[in-house]
Amino acid sequence: MKSTLLREITPLTQSDCFTLFSRIKSEFDFPLHYHEEFELNFILNAKNAKRVIGDHIEEIDELELVLVGSNLQHAWFTHHCKSKEIREITIQFHKDLFDERFLRRNQLSFIRTMLEKSLRGILFSKETTQQLAPRIMELNQKQGFDSVLELMSILHDLSISRNMRILSDASFNNTEQYTYNSRRIEKTLEYMNQNFDKPITLNEVARLANMSDAAFSRFFKQRTGNTFIDSLTEIRLGHASRMLIDTTQSIAEVAYHCGFNNISNFNRIFKKKKSCTPKDFRESFSGTRIFI
Repeated sequence: MKSTLLREITPLTQSDCFTLFSRIKSEFDFPLHYHEEFELNFILNAKNAKRVIGDHIEEIDELELVLVGSNLQHAWFTHHCKSKEIREITIQFHKDLFDERFLRRNQLSFIRTMLEKSLRGILFSKETTQQLAPRIMELNQKQGFDSVLELMSILHDLSISRNMRILSDASFNNTEQYTYNSRRIEKTLEYMNQNFDKPITLNEVARLANMSDAAFSRFFKQRTGNTFIDSLTEIRLGHASRMLIDTTQSIAEVAYHCGFNNISNFNRIFKKKKSCTPKDFRESFSGTRIFI
């Protein structure tokens, strides 16, 4: 499994609150992967498919709802599922959608606890899933601020629900946090997200953090688990993914608008990071994807 583990770069940008992807399919075909975003996954009509969350593996029932925390590996596999009409709704939101200080407020304590537990994966009870299924399926009909409020309301109701199951072993993902706890990192990531379409150098962002190039490189890798170059590449790929879904611009135009000056280099990096070509990625989005 480790050899096929994929780091997914989602199309969610810093300007979005969350994304919702709804589709009906005949099989699960996405490999074992992880990403920084939290993910709420609702699955209907997939009895006997196999779910992998961290180090936990089991066959699933007809209906399920799972919250996957930041950077926790996960996947669903067809396995023994015979259904040809699997309904899946995936909601992804940034790990900093809820500010850490905001989550310390008494009224948010249940959501805070749930997000902490989700770093090991949470399976909600059948009763809870049945109760919230209509709201999850209708979430894409809401717009703007109403949809954000509804997502928060759904998360709150999940956080106070009974009989939720923690899936992965405590030692599997116990080093992960869902905030960087560093204003310097937040400042540099914000700058990278705002200027991804332009050339950005290590010296440039190191000066923003008031550090030398070498010290900033070590600091950035320690806090994010990624090098500066890899993080910049992932930010650019995230925006490119979004443009491939949202626009009809050519792949070359998308590449140049996202800071890649060489189309063959863009294709090579995209395929290496996402295990498919930009063309295949664009064609794979046959379901409904919305960004809020």
